Amino acid sequence: MTTSASENAKILIVEDDAPIRTLIYRYLSQKYEVQFAGDGKTALEIFEEFNPVLVILDWNLPDTTGLKLCQEMQKRTNVLVAILSSRTAEADRLQILKAGADDYLCKPFSLEELKVRVEVLLRRSRTVTPRTLKCGQLEIDLVSKEVRLQQQTLTLTGLEYKILSFLATHSGEAWSRKQLIEKIWGWQSNGDSDERLVDVHIGQIRKKMDRVVDETVSKRFIQTVRGYGYTFAPIERRDRVVSN
Repeated sequence: MTTSASENAKILIVEDDAPIRTLIYRYLSQKYEVQFAGDGKTALEIFEEFNPVLVILDWNLPDTTGLKLCQEMQKRTNVLVAILSSRTAEADRLQILKAGADDYLCKPFSLEELKVRVEVLLRRSRTVTPRTLKCGQLEIDLVSKEVRLQQQTLTLTGLEYKILSFLATHSGEAWSRKQLIEKIWGWQSNGDSDERLVDVHIGQIRKKMDRVVDETVSKRFIQTVRGYGYTFAPIERRDRVVSN
């Protein structure tokens, strides 16, 4: 029998009531990969590393509220969020949805209802990809397509941005000039003249970086693989966005 992608989904539970947290964790762990936290600070730490598809948040937490935590997570990702609350007033439900949550469950709730709501939410799940790539003082926003070095915006052409973002999203991987021609330009390389295009555009990107800082910093990011091509320094993927 084929296992659906949702059955491998990562779910983060944020609930300060230990018995409720344990109950939800044990129940969902039968089908999904689950982690949990009892406060907002711990939840954000786990969120960064775990990269969940769905977060189930309690409204009341010892150091914050589920609504504030939802909004903070929504700054970093469009991860699916369900809020747990004993509040049933329409104004409260609207506040939950306005905070960016995808659903809410009113306490007390049955495990069967939890199961159905989780399954419905996970049908919406998409591939999670990075939003912002960070390497030291270099930031590449893959949504706005802005590149900042030491908080200064770099003015790149569309092609230069495409080259830089491609290398950054494959950081640590070495790419030959021929491969880059195929990936970036979309055609088969016809030899040295085509592959020289890669060197020219990499040179332009480096020059724009070096105008912001010293003349060697760019090579710390885009590194030359002698006799082969280029690679990008390892980056830190912090901000993520759900995309189709």
